[in-house]
Amino acid sequence: MTDIAGRTVLITGANRGIGKALVHEALARGAARVYAGTREPIKDPDSRVTPLRLDVTSGEEIQAAAEAITSLDLLINNAGIASYDDLSDPTVIARHLAVNLYGTLAVTQAFTPLLARGRGAVVNNLSVNAFAPLPLIASYSLSKAAAFNLTQSLRTLLAPRGVTVHAVLTGIVDTDMSRGVDIPKATPASVAAAIFDGIEKGEDDIFPDAMSQPMAESWRTSAAKALEGQYAALAADVLAAS
Repeated sequence: MTDIAGRTVLITGANRGIGKALVHEALARGAARVYAGTREPIKDPDSRVTPLRLDVTSGEEIQAAAEAITSLDLLINNAGIASYDDLSDPTVIARHLAVNLYGTLAVTQAFTPLLARGRGAVVNNLSVNAFAPLPLIASYSLSKAAAFNLTQSLRTLLAPRGVTVHAVLTGIVDTDMSRGVDIPKATPASVAAAIFDGIEKGEDDIFPDAMSQPMAESWRTSAAKALEGQYAALAADVLAAS
């Protein structure tokens, strides 16, 4: 996907932070239609924005959204939660996994047929915590690590259907989630612009801010990235032969 202009985009978690910035950036780049998926529908003065009730933990709302949209080029799984915890409460772990992992998978699966029809793309907004956990937000960190692994698998599994899958590895961004962290933060607008730049360049893994960018080259030349490629090739061969 080399150009966002004229495309139809769905963004989950579109009511604030990076999600809201992604909506504005998609419009600035000429998107024909932007579906803004949120728990409670939002209002936007731009007629190209269509509010969409979409709780990513609700199978019923995901199905209703999939039935309401007839064409889709780009899905951005941005909805997520983060809270401080020490892994002592299983319900907190489960809540993070429900949104950050299972919600991402469920939305992707629901919209894959539409994306495949137009040879579209999936973008999962993750975190550098997928590489190394911040133990102060342990459940968030483990859920993002799992979601990164999910993204890598989907990259291979959806390729035969013409759908590309991208991971966004963000550092700390100035959103509600990081309000209590007193260190330099990227702005949501700059991150949103870098995400779309990465999509248009066809980058598998997008590092959109000053904290994450120094990790980009070391990741792309790492043994772990090489192993991902080896496993992807093996899986592609097996799938083609089955």
